[in-house]
Amino acid sequence: MALLPFKPSRPKRFEKLVQPHLEAMYRFAFRLAGQQDAEDLVQDVVVKLYPRLEELESIEQLRPWLNRVLYRHFIDQVRRKGRRADRPVSDVAEPEQQATFLDSYAADIPELTEQITTERLKPVMDSVVQELSPDLRTLMLLHDVDGWSQEDIARVLEIPVGTVKSRVHRCRAALRAKLLERPELFQQAGRVEQ
Repeated sequence: MALLPFKPSRPKRFEKLVQPHLEAMYRFAFRLAGQQDAEDLVQDVVVKLYPRLEELESIEQLRPWLNRVLYRHFIDQVRRKGRRADRPVSDVAEPEQQATFLDSYAADIPELTEQITTERLKPVMDSVVQELSPDLRTLMLLHDVDGWSQEDIARVLEIPVGTVKSRVHRCRAALRAKLLERPELFQQAGRVEQ
């Protein structure tokens, strides 16, 4: 009688698969939903996936697949609750990322960049970014703030790379147009506190 090889318990197998990806999932959830909802979002996804252990074990590249599930769950929640996950760019980006991100948009409007500094531009950009749809805002944050490649975004969102490129372009154009349409924001940002 041959002994059967030891097979780890279901919870241990699940933990071994998912544990290495939890930090990345949390960072992604934070970008999508903000600090208050990020942990709940990750927890909901993990609980939802636990019964699907055999499917998880068959997936070659688990991280992009987990991010795709997390993104879909987030979108479902937004639709169900009928609300937007609104957070200023300054809440989700490090200061050096903010400067690079803000400079990339401000550079297209030279007459305005002479009037105000990047520091004063933050509330203006936060206001304008909030006007974007949740999908475009998420795409912009992933690409321009977090530095995800277009290929990674395409894999997670399950859309062609060409679609990602066109949406990034459309998002940037929309931000520029909104900035130019709202000179009062620049006037407010350009005021010096006394």
